Amino acid sequence: MDDKHWHLKGCGLFDQLPIEEIALLESRSRIQTFPRKGLVYLPSDRSDAVLLVISGRIRLYSVTSDGKESVLTLIDPGELFGELVLFGQTRREEFAEAMESSVVVMIPGEEIRRLMEVRPSLTIKLSRLMGLRRVWIERRLRSLLFRSNRDRLISLLLELAVKYGAPRSTGLWLSIRLSHQEMASMIGSTRESVTLLLGELQYERLLEVRRRQIFLTDLKRLAASLDDIPPEVQQLVTAQSGP
Repeated sequence: MDDKHWHLKGCGLFDQLPIEEIALLESRSRIQTFPRKGLVYLPSDRSDAVLLVISGRIRLYSVTSDGKESVLTLIDPGELFGELVLFGQTRREEFAEAMESSVVVMIPGEEIRRLMEVRPSLTIKLSRLMGLRRVWIERRLRSLLFRSNRDRLISLLLELAVKYGAPRSTGLWLSIRLSHQEMASMIGSTRESVTLLLGELQYERLLEVRRRQIFLTDLKRLAASLDDIPPEVQQLVTAQSGP
């Protein structure tokens, strides 16, 4: 099995497909490499493929009328994006940009639709993926509308902890490195505000910042400062707090 087979098999959507189906899917796909800050696609680009990240990281974002970026989500290795092509989308609606040098497999939408007709489990998995993405984006929208800058930043840190948290004896490292500007774009704030708020949280001994990497020293207190937290965050807090 070559590298492309391995990566398609490693994607949760395809891990139950027979190797023959994966081989066929791979033969009709293509691989493309994008440099850091390279654009994978733009709004209004034709959407005719679903994309799978092999390495690197992709961010999906939109630009407001006043020119500010608003990050929708981050896509990591083994994850799909651009899946709306499977449900009638003919044009992209957001920007997709490589946050670092990234390798992406372009899978023709018609090939996945063909599989969906004969593999109902694939349709269920795709529907679940879209549902989870929608929940994530709706939470972000509610946070932007109803929370202060401080609470939005804390909410983001907790979301990142669920996906990128690496437990340590005295806390939780976030394995992802984000600049203050990148975090600001994710919470609808400014780089200066994020810098100030991270300083406040560090002064309160809730976290430490070392070379763009964040160490959450008191996950329980961070979560307790918010009125409402998602179930997966609560599970993480409980697991970190111990019996």
